Amino acid sequence: QVPLVESGGGSVQAGGSLRLSCSVPDLSGSNYCVGWFRRAPGKKREVVAAIDVDGSTRYADFVQGRFTISRDDAKDTLYLQMNSLKPEDTAMYYCAADNAPLNIFWMITPGKSDWGQGTQITVSS
Repeated sequence: QVPLVESGGGSVQAGGSLRLSCSVPDLSGSNYCVGWFRRAPGKKREVVAAIDVDGSTRYADFVQGRFTISRDDAKDTLYLQMNSLKPEDTAMYYCAADNAPLNIFWMITPGKSDWGQGTQITVSS
């Protein structure tokens, strides 16, 4: 298992922006697909965005062009730029990594059990 640490969360008004970071040990020397997930109170965990080692990306429908996932392997860091935030984006956000192709990662990873602490996003109207 890969221990990950999320940061960058906070409270913003609707329409605002936040940038999340995730430390991914040995990202530069891996074949990891990495991604962001979230869980709001009363809802199940859902995948937000993912990026593969070749730079291929996939986004949830609710992003609608608002979020951008990126990776800096030289810094062992994953990012999520979140723009035009909405109250329904309020959730705990988590990152994850695995040696899997992008679409398999997308389908399988939400069901894993070893999530980290996460970082809280709160969007007020």
